[in-house]
Amino acid sequence: MQKTRLDTARIRAARRLIDPVFLDTPLYRCEALEPVLGCGVSIKLETANPVRSFKARGTEVIASLLADEGSRAVVCASAGNLGQALAWSGRGRGLDVTVVASRFATRAKLDRIRALGAGLELVDGDHESARERAAAIARHEGIRLVEDSLDIETCEGAATIGLELVEPVERGDTSPSFDTVLIALGGGALATGVGHVVKALAPEVEVICVQPLGAPALTRSWHRKRVVTTDSTDTIADGVAGRYPIPAVLDDLLLVADDAVLVQEASIMAGMRMLLDHAGLVVEPSAALGIAAIIEDRDRFAGRHVVTIVCGSNVDVDAYHRWIGAAPIDRP
Repeated sequence: MQKTRLDTARIRAARRLIDPVFLDTPLYRCEALEPVLGCGVSIKLETANPVRSFKARGTEVIASLLADEGSRAVVCASAGNLGQALAWSGRGRGLDVTVVASRFATRAKLDRIRALGAGLELVDGDHESARERAAAIARHEGIRLVEDSLDIETCEGAATIGLELVEPVERGDTSPSFDTVLIALGGGALATGVGHVVKALAPEVEVICVQPLGAPALTRSWHRKRVVTTDSTDTIADGVAGRYPIPAVLDDLLLVADDAVLVQEASIMAGMRMLLDHAGLVVEPSAALGIAAIIEDRDRFAGRHVVTIVCGSNVDVDAYHRWIGAAPIDRP
C-alpha cells in the first residue's frame, strides 16, 4: 500500500493513551438484520461509552499529549460529537476546553458539551463558520486548535477501531470473517483511520465510504480525485455535513477507500428504523449510513458479510421520533 499520513506503529501506541472505556467495543453478528438486508451483517458498536461516539478515541490521544506537554487550553469546532469527546478527555487531564458550534447544532449535543464543563461558543451559520471562529480563537489566544481529520491524532485514534476489526488476522487466522466494511464519511478521520489499518493488515477487505446525498463534498472529491466544495448541505446527518474537504485527508482517502457512495435521506431514516427494530439500537443519522448503503444497493451486497461501524448515538429525541416515524417498515 502507498503511504498515507498514518503510521500503524503510532496507531498501536495510541491504544495505550486511550482510556480503556473507549476500547474493545462490541463487534457482533446481528442475525436479526440479515433477512431484511439480504447479507451477513456485523455491527461494530461505538456508542457504548461515556460520550456515545467514536470521537474520544482521537481526543484521548490529543489530550494525553497536550497534558504531557504542559498545555492548559484547547479549542475545537464541532457539530457536537467531537466537542463532547474533547470536553470529556480534557476534563480528566486539567485542560481548559472551548468548543465552537453552530447555534443550529443538535440541542442534546450542545447540552452535553456544557455538562462536561467545556466553554461553548455558538455562531450563526454552519459547521464551516464554526471552524473559522475556532481558528480565530486559537490564533488570538495562542492555544492549540484541534482540527478533526486534519490532525493526525484524530485519524490514528479512530484507526484503533480498525485494529480491533482485524485482530483475528493478526492472531494468525487466514482471513477476517467479513469481506466489506462500511464507514460513515464526513471529515474523513474515521474512514482514513479504519481504512488505513484494514488495507495494511487485511487488504482483501473492501472499504466503502458512505455519505449523504445532501452533503456530498468528500465523496465527489474522491471520485474526481481533487477537492470539490459545496455551497451548502441539506441532510439530517449533521455529524458528516462538511462542505470543504481537507486536501491531505482526500489524499489519504484515495489510497485506502475502494469506493465512496451517496445515499438518500429516506434510506438514512429507514436504516435508523431498522437498527431500532432489529438491533435495539437508537442511533444518530450518521451511524445509519452503512445500513442505508445496503438498502439502496441490495444486489451489490447480497451474500456478502458486511461490517458497519455504528459511530454515534447522540440524537435529539423529538427529531429521532419524527425520523423513524417517517421511515418505512421493511419486512423480509
